[in-house]
Amino acid sequence: MEIVRSRPQTTTAPPEWFTGRVFIDPIAPADGESRLRAYRVHFSPGARTAWHTHPHGQVLHVSDGVGLVQSRGDSVQLIRAGDTVRIGPGEDHWHGAAPSNLMTHLALHEAGEDGVDAVWGDQVSDGEYNEAPAGDGR
Repeated sequence: MEIVRSRPQTTTAPPEWFTGRVFIDPIAPADGESRLRAYRVHFSPGARTAWHTHPHGQVLHVSDGVGLVQSRGDSVQLIRAGDTVRIGPGEDHWHGAAPSNLMTHLALHEAGEDGVDAVWGDQVSDGEYNEAPAGDGR
């Protein structure tokens, strides 16, 4: 057993994988032993990931704010604090904050045997991002 009492500093998310201001707190980053990855991700209003997949899927748990999530081919969905989103293995998706709200979520996923935990694609366009349903509280 190991108890980790200190954390790495908050990092700015890489711009090739995110749009807008996004900050990441590693909770269980790659350490060579476990394939589990856990991050607390803070999105400023309008910020979002690029399209991406995870080899074993992903679980998102929204801890604060209001956000958006979309699987390719489906409609944009509103997510709020307390919501949990399960994304299947290889499911192409994006997630981020609503245009007028901050959003923080826990992101949990498992890396593949090769150590890859995400395959990143194109940035989500403003048109894709703005497809959210009308009257959704944004």
